[in-house]
Amino acid sequence: MADNEPVNPHDFAALLTPEGSALLDSLRDYDPAREIAVATRLRREHPAELVSAALGQARLRQRAVAKFGAADAHRMYFTPGGVEMATRASVAAYRAGRVAGLGVRSLADLCCGIGGDAIALARAGIRVLAVDRDPLTAAVARANAAALGLAELIEVREADVTEVDTSGFDAVFLDPARRGGRGRTFDPEAYSPPLSWAVAAAGTARHAAIKIAPGIPHEAVPASAEAEWISDGGDVKEAVLWFGTAPGTVRATLLPGPHTLHPERPLPDPEPGPVGRYLYEPDGAVIRAHLVAEVAAAVGGRLIDPTIAYVTADELVPTPYATAYEITDVLPFNLKKLKALLREREVGVLTVKKRGSAIEPEELRRKVKPQGRNAATVILTRVAGAPSMLIGGPARP
Repeated sequence: MADNEPVNPHDFAALLTPEGSALLDSLRDYDPAREIAVATRLRREHPAELVSAALGQARLRQRAVAKFGAADAHRMYFTPGGVEMATRASVAAYRAGRVAGLGVRSLADLCCGIGGDAIALARAGIRVLAVDRDPLTAAVARANAAALGLAELIEVREADVTEVDTSGFDAVFLDPARRGGRGRTFDPEAYSPPLSWAVAAAGTARHAAIKIAPGIPHEAVPASAEAEWISDGGDVKEAVLWFGTAPGTVRATLLPGPHTLHPERPLPDPEPGPVGRYLYEPDGAVIRAHLVAEVAAAVGGRLIDPTIAYVTADELVPTPYATAYEITDVLPFNLKKLKALLREREVGVLTVKKRGSAIEPEELRRKVKPQGRNAATVILTRVAGAPSMLIGGPARP
């Protein structure tokens, strides 16, 4: 079974038997490059269908390590779609901590998928009803709760979330499906269930949270919600609409940490100005939350262009919300001049960043052909409306 092939419910049930569990345990460290030899050997002792299912599950577990960590991933069960859509464990744990901090002791997790969020919530001491309408997905979530010793706190129910009574719970968490037959869905009303239904369902509890795509337009955020954008290790992972917290506010949270920007009232954008000695690249969650002005204020900086989310300053001020670069050259965009400059400085390790430029980093590397023993960072962007090249490297305190 390939990683993207659907899991057969009958084969999945076989994996939960003592024979299936033992077989999966034996495959924890197997090398996929040797799969044919491994499958041939195992089929001498086990049914071919069970071996195929176990090998497919072993591959999914290896993929899931990046999201769940090795200790959990190698005890859990997955579907291909479940691995793809599950929340990263660090993000789920942060969010569960916020929920627990609100005094929530019971929660209905609607569209629970394979149970990643339910697991984090249960580990935060919250009793969870996890609901999914797909029989196999619900079975996987139930198996995961048992495998991680959380079955007493997580009840998994196979049902249509629109028919579940959530009135007896302190909070509701919703994670609408954002993928259709043609890939990702960007229209919130094309989610399953639609965002409008999810917002209405959120109103049935004292507290609620809805996980949504980080690209949601700010104008689509309900006035009754607090909007939070979360990044992990510099990658924006999700946005969350919180209800029963601080309506109308926004926050950007960076993991690990957490580090959170949560102004009562966002600042206006600063005036642009000339590029100084340092350039700050705000974290993606900060940019999505429209809080670049807060970073500029914190470092005493200004924008390099009214339409570009780069902040520049003359002094280096440490901040968790942006990566700082020391700039040595500010030049009009010119590939021939850049190639000559990099050759002169013997730059062989070239980091290319861009914002507001049509040139792709790999395309630039092919054209300038960096060679040498030194390293540099080239930032392709606009300065005061003009295509520009900023050259430098990571700032050192």
